[in-house]
Amino acid sequence: MGFNRKDLLGIRDLEVSEIEHILELAQSLKEINMRAIKKVPTLRGKTVIHLFYEPSTRTRTSFDIAAKRLSADTYSIAGSTSSMVKGETLLDTLKNLEAMRPDVFVVRHSASGAPHMLARNTEASVINAGDGMHEHPSQALLDMLTIIEHKKRLDGLKVVIVGDIFHSRVARSNIWGLTKMGAKVTVCGPTTLIPPKIELMGAQVGYKLDECIADADVIMVLRLQKERQQQMLLPSLREYSTYFGINPQKLTKARPDVLIMHPGPINRGVEISPEVADGPYSVILDQVTNGVAVRMALLYLLAQR
Repeated sequence: MGFNRKDLLGIRDLEVSEIEHILELAQSLKEINMRAIKKVPTLRGKTVIHLFYEPSTRTRTSFDIAAKRLSADTYSIAGSTSSMVKGETLLDTLKNLEAMRPDVFVVRHSASGAPHMLARNTEASVINAGDGMHEHPSQALLDMLTIIEHKKRLDGLKVVIVGDIFHSRVARSNIWGLTKMGAKVTVCGPTTLIPPKIELMGAQVGYKLDECIADADVIMVLRLQKERQQQMLLPSLREYSTYFGINPQKLTKARPDVLIMHPGPINRGVEISPEVADGPYSVILDQVTNGVAVRMALLYLLAQR
């Protein structure tokens, strides 16, 4: 089975074979990014519009680079520069842009479900680049690709996701994806930052970092999303860093070949120390590199349907 969907809105509804197909295609396309001339004509004549209503560096840039390396035409619209500041609705924005006949919309929005609503109202393909506290499917795919490159497998690995699980769309997509692929996922953080009933997604829950990361193959560190927190959920950043920040001393509890991951942006000295972020276990920049390849694969599959 390949990938025959109109849209990519989340990991939850994907089949294992679809995830495998995307990752295999991304691995083959990654070679393009190593060339002196990083461009192929695959999507020449196709148009990709980026609708980003939240700040983004890695996701937005990598989708743009991915499209251009496949020779698609790209246009970016931010909330602060769109007619939404004049009162235009998101749906009206979509309909007006659709009248210009684009092939793919890449959407990031603070409202959970916004890309799903847009996908129901356009014949163009829609890629969810992060919606509220719901999902971030392309991030989970690039994370899985990174782990496979270093560990050669996902099945049976112990992956620990540490930090602000409650507000993290990255955590949700990774839990869905990693458990589908046979990994054992544990989430770890303060009780105020762990969603209720998250065990129903297939993850185990822990509240003591040393116990959670014991024998971990992968530690995925998440940023504290203060912009999404409507109330004070922590006594202080210093206390959070003391109990849940990843530093070299705490890493002694994990496996000697543990991978350290982070979706970015990093709050250095809060959830992760500079020595760990820049250290020998870190594959954070590999994640960024793989983000371009994964997004090339997604655009290839959806723009050519």
